Amino acid sequence: EGLTRWSVGLFAIRGAAHALGVTTWFFAMGVLPVSEVSAMGYLTPVAVTVAAAIFLGEKIALRRILAVGVALLGVIVILRPGFRAVEPAHLAMLATTAMFAASYLIAKIMADRVSPSMVVGMLSLTVPIGLAPMAASVWITPSAADLGWLFVIAALATAGHYTMTFAFREAPLTVTQPVTFLQLVWATLIGLFVFGEPIDGFVIAGGSMIIGAVVYITIREAQ
Repeated sequence: EGLTRWSVGLFAIRGAAHALGVTTWFFAMGVLPVSEVSAMGYLTPVAVTVAAAIFLGEKIALRRILAVGVALLGVIVILRPGFRAVEPAHLAMLATTAMFAASYLIAKIMADRVSPSMVVGMLSLTVPIGLAPMAASVWITPSAADLGWLFVIAALATAGHYTMTFAFREAPLTVTQPVTFLQLVWATLIGLFVFGEPIDGFVIAGGSMIIGAVVYITIREAQ
């Protein structure tokens, strides 16, 4: 199916939601530890999994519900709500999860109608347009080294987006989204070795719960 006015409108909505989510994510990343930002980001796949069942009619087997519940408990263990004050950065991450959940739902809808390359290309077109006014307000001319690192980031993000869209096309969201919990492993290691952010017992315990849930879902789906 080619591009229609309806599909272009959905792509525009997705671009706006994703641009806002990127903005709030960067704000939170500048304040919170990498592992904590990633942990709060796991509210997104939980929201997407539930929303996919409500709006897209995808079925959620009991084992998936239980596994996602365990993973969500792991996030709660990491965040320890009620034991510390809620900062603006935490609210920004809540906004990020909502915006990204909307973006992923639209990506799933469009992945069933157009090619993954089209889904990726439209996001690559609409998000810079949405981010341009905010970037212009705080513009600093990047150096050659900065441009090199930005190119690496863009290449990795585009490759990740393409493979994510391909996964959307091959499997329902209730299968693909819980696997993103594995990002906690990489985020925690980057925070430790690159930024010197210590790992506490709560992160280890919560991360173990999340990884266990992901492994269980993967094995059951393979069977």
